[in-house]
Amino acid sequence: MAYAHLVIALALVEFLVFGFAVGQARKRYNLPAPATTGHEVFERYFRVQMNTLEQLVIFLPSMLLFARYVNPDIAAALGLLFIIGRAVYFRGYVRAPAARHLGFVLSAIPNVALLVGAIIGTIRAIAQR
Repeated sequence: MAYAHLVIALALVEFLVFGFAVGQARKRYNLPAPATTGHEVFERYFRVQMNTLEQLVIFLPSMLLFARYVNPDIAAALGLLFIIGRAVYFRGYVRAPAARHLGFVLSAIPNVALLVGAIIGTIRAIAQR
C-alpha cells in the first residue's frame, strides 16, 4: 500500500508544480491576479492546472479504493501512468492545444481503470460480508 500512497503524493507534487508554472506564466505575460484570461499562452498553463484539478477529483479516491479493494501495486502502476500522462498533457497543451491528446489519453485510461476497478472491488467486498 505504501507505493500507492507514494504515487498519490507524487501526483499532488505534480499538481503543485503546475500551480507554480501558472504563477510564473502570470508574471511572464504580465497578467495580474485575479485575471485568468488575457494572454493565450497563460490561458494554456491555467487550463492545464484546472483540468488536472478536475482529474484529481476522480484520481485520488479511485486510487485509494482500488488500492484497498483490488491491488495496491497495480494501483501504483496505474497512478504512475496517470502522472506521466499529466506531464505529457502539460507539455503538449502549453506548446499547442492540439498537441494535448496523447497526454489526455495517457491520464484518462488509468483514471477510468482505477474508477471501474474501485467500483467492482468495493461491490465485491460488500458482497463478501
